Amino acid sequence: MKKYTLAVVSVLTLLLTSCMATKDKSSGNLFDTTWELEYISGPRIAFEGLYPNKKPQITFDQKETKVYGNNGCNGYSAPYTLNGKTLTFGEPGPTTMMFCEGGGEQQFLQQMKKITSYSIDKDGKLILNEGDVAMMRFKKIAKQ
Repeated sequence: MKKYTLAVVSVLTLLLTSCMATKDKSSGNLFDTTWELEYISGPRIAFEGLYPNKKPQITFDQKETKVYGNNGCNGYSAPYTLNGKTLTFGEPGPTTMMFCEGGGEQQFLQQMKKITSYSIDKDGKLILNEGDVAMMRFKKIAKQ
């Protein structure tokens, strides 16, 4: 009876551990994806007014520890630091300097400097936070 009980407990423990590991792996993956902005906190202008032609995108390069993409108008890249769910961005590097309608470019870059952490919600959306406040929300648009 002891062997049978031990076997059942071992199988259940193994099953539970493997399910938890799979869950952690599937959620929280910043990498190998391009994310497109669908919400930004702060501005009094409607989202579509901020980004009339193109929505900002972000892609995390794990190997180079940089993000790159567009800020709604011009391209950008910036270093990032990731420690668990803590996330901060360094100063964005030089971008092309095209005139951008709507003013969203500066809003996006300013918000990036304030980010302190991230999460991925149950719908697979990337949330960038300042403290406990969601500052930006992105949806997946492409696998790399």
